[in-house]
Formats: sequence, C-alpha cells, structure tokens
Amino acid sequence: MRPPLLLTSLQSATRIGLIYMASSTLMEAEMYAMATTDATIHTSRVTLPSVTVEGIDAMMRSEQLRTAAELAAQAPLDVLVFGGTSASFLHGSAWDRMLVEHLEEWTGLTGRCTTTSTASIAALAAVGAGPITLVTPYRDEVVRRAETFFTENGHPVAGSVGLGITDDRELAEVPLERIYDLAVRTDTPDATAVFISCTNVASVGAIAALEATLGKPVVSAVQASFWYALELTGTDAARTGFGSLLETRVPATGVAS
Repeated sequence: MRPPLLLTSLQSATRIGLIYMASSTLMEAEMYAMATTDATIHTSRVTLPSVTVEGIDAMMRSEQLRTAAELAAQAPLDVLVFGGTSASFLHGSAWDRMLVEHLEEWTGLTGRCTTTSTASIAALAAVGAGPITLVTPYRDEVVRRAETFFTENGHPVAGSVGLGITDDRELAEVPLERIYDLAVRTDTPDATAVFISCTNVASVGAIAALEATLGKPVVSAVQASFWYALELTGTDAARTGFGSLLETRVPATGVAS
C-alpha cells in the first residue's frame, strides 16, 4: 500500500503571477505565508532605480515591464498581479487602469490582470471603508500622490505618515514592530480603516494584532494583492490569522495560521 504523498495539490493549484521589483524581497514571502498549497506564486522581476517619483517612473516606462509580463505569462497563469503600490498609483486612477489594460494586452489574460493599487481599492470597498489612515515608508512627494489616489477613489485620508525611505532594500529592513507602532500612532477616530502601503515593507504579520488593538479593518498592499488574486479566480486558498479581509477566502474546512 502506498504511503500518503505530500503536496499533491500543487499541480492543480491556482497559479498567481507576480511582477515584482528586482531588489524587493518581502511580497513573495508574505503571500506564501498567507497561502495554502492551493495557490502558488510565480514571479517575474523589473528594476527599480529608487523609491522616488523619478525612479518609479523610469521603471514603469522601461521595456522591462512588458518583458516581465510576457515571461510570467508563459507559466501559464490563472491571474497576474503587478506588485507595486506606488508604481501603480503614481499618476492617478487613469494611469492604473491603463497599466491593467497593458498587462492584459501583453499576456492575453483578459479580465485576469490587476495591480496592487486596483486590488487595494477593491479590498477597502470589501471591508466597507470610507476615510482611511495611510501608513507608508515613502518620502513626502510619494505620500502626497498616495493621498490623491485614495481620495479620488472614495477614501479620504484622515491621517498619514511616511518614513522618507528611497532605497528599496532599506524598505524591507523596517521592523514589523515599527509598522505596528506607526499604524497605532497615525490612526484617528475619523478613519474607518487603516491602509499599509508598499509591497516591500513588512505588514501582514501585524494585521490581526492591529485590528484587535484599533477595532477597525486593516488592509495592507500585499494582503490586498493576494486577496484580490483569489477573488478574481474564485479560489479559497487563504490561511487564517491575516486579517478580516482574508477570512472570506479561507477554505470552508478552515486552515490554521
């Protein structure tokens, strides 16, 4: 009699494509931490010169972006996420929609491409958010762009904070405890939810603790991206313990964190 085999669901798992910054490290790890073996992550990379308006803009206008999308789509994929928050909100909502359209054109994944910014707006709607507080590691010029983007999408920013970081590797070194403390200090009574921006800053491990402390939904860029990929594919492949948003995508049998 054959002994039980492990990881048999991987071959039939929902394949989530991810376009991510070459110097970034946290988004894949956090997505895998939130996922059961019914979802797998397949990443293609692009170069980010710096976390400034000029550096982000250079990345988004590079031919690397199209190449990364086309390479990722060879997997094949069930859904594709562009995993950059500031890069997709940089020039507003029309820019973000155009990026999704380009991804669909380059990959043939019509209706199955998204960006972190698109996913974040969908996630905030799903938790019933109105005004938000915004926690970011960005410099002021990027924070202001974030405030404009979320406000024009129905989420006025009641409070915001940035750390002024312009080096992508430095983003990943910000302790999770600091993100937690920033979120608590930035929260205001007027905010109906907290949004933690940036896909290369630690976030998902603090979400449940923040929701317990603040008594309101907390959404992060990485969490929203993963959740929306599951939404687009109709996949229940989330583990418990990563915030109220993801509980809608936990398998009916329940999965321990």
